[in-house]
Amino acid sequence: MDTHDISAPSHAPSGLLDGRRPSRANQRPVVRPPDVHPAGIEHDNSRHTVRFTVIGNHLAQHDKLSLIAMGLGLHIQSLPTGARVDIKTLACRFPEGATRIAAGLRELEAHGYLRRLRERTPSGRIVTRTISCNQPASARHHAVAAARVPRAQAAPAPPAAPPDTALPAATPDACPAPARPAPARPAPARPAPRKKRQPLPDVPQPGYSSPDLLSAATAVLADLRTHDPRLLLSACDTTHLAPGVAAWLERDVPPAAVRHALTTDLPPDGPRRPAALLAYRLTNQLPPPPPFRAPAAPAAVRHPLRNCDRCDRAYRGPDPGHCGDCRAAAPTAADARRPDPDASTHP
Repeated sequence: MDTHDISAPSHAPSGLLDGRRPSRANQRPVVRPPDVHPAGIEHDNSRHTVRFTVIGNHLAQHDKLSLIAMGLGLHIQSLPTGARVDIKTLACRFPEGATRIAAGLRELEAHGYLRRLRERTPSGRIVTRTISCNQPASARHHAVAAARVPRAQAAPAPPAAPPDTALPAATPDACPAPARPAPARPAPARPAPRKKRQPLPDVPQPGYSSPDLLSAATAVLADLRTHDPRLLLSACDTTHLAPGVAAWLERDVPPAAVRHALTTDLPPDGPRRPAALLAYRLTNQLPPPPPFRAPAAPAAVRHPLRNCDRCDRAYRGPDPGHCGDCRAAAPTAADARRPDPDASTHP
């Protein structure tokens, strides 16, 4: 009678059968053990079959973690692999602020439920990789065991070659032993294939690409290296960028303004691909076309002053001869052939 029954349930049965609640007529009253207080919690449990997570009591009943840390640990362990658990994402998910969530994550990390590692990707970007551990004690045990493994065992030595079989003493009539083949040399490592260079971005095209306009654009590009040696362009890159500069010149932009737009505010350590940077600026900073200007009316023709050969009065006309009054009074044969100018008036 004094033996403790370890198979007894930890709490009273819920009265559920196959997930269905029995009717009140068939329901038996719950008999509480004498040591259970009537105001204590009672469990009415159902068996989970889908969408559940197993959580250890060492987390759910941790005596040093705050309630926020426990809730964060339960939520993180229930997420699938690859889900985002950064502070910003959790702050958008829960009503607690970023400060309280950050403090809860630090608690989980201090007690071994969370590990955050900073790694560098092949592109050079530094990211944080978060690892959730549902049993910190087991994880620490494996880590300590791995640290105790000697370095010689971690990298096993290659197996030794089998000893040669002892041969009988050679006699004069015995044939010589065949020579062993030389060990094959390892093939030389092939160099890694070079990455294919990406093509340059497209540049704007002028409306009319005249040879003179393209020549002026090429001169602007060739002059960039005198202002910044890092903008030394190849002939192929210059040919690709020349139409873009011609589109700027076509819009009444002077060459000095084009040069200023291409060489201002360069990266401090220099562009990795100067031609790609210039193509980007030529496309994204392209100015609008100039406003339309109507052609100006031709200026009125003003003939010089001349003296009439008959009355010696001054008049304006294209050719020397007689004034309008003299031609009207007595026109000559030469005046009859000469048209009457519109501006032949006296001053």
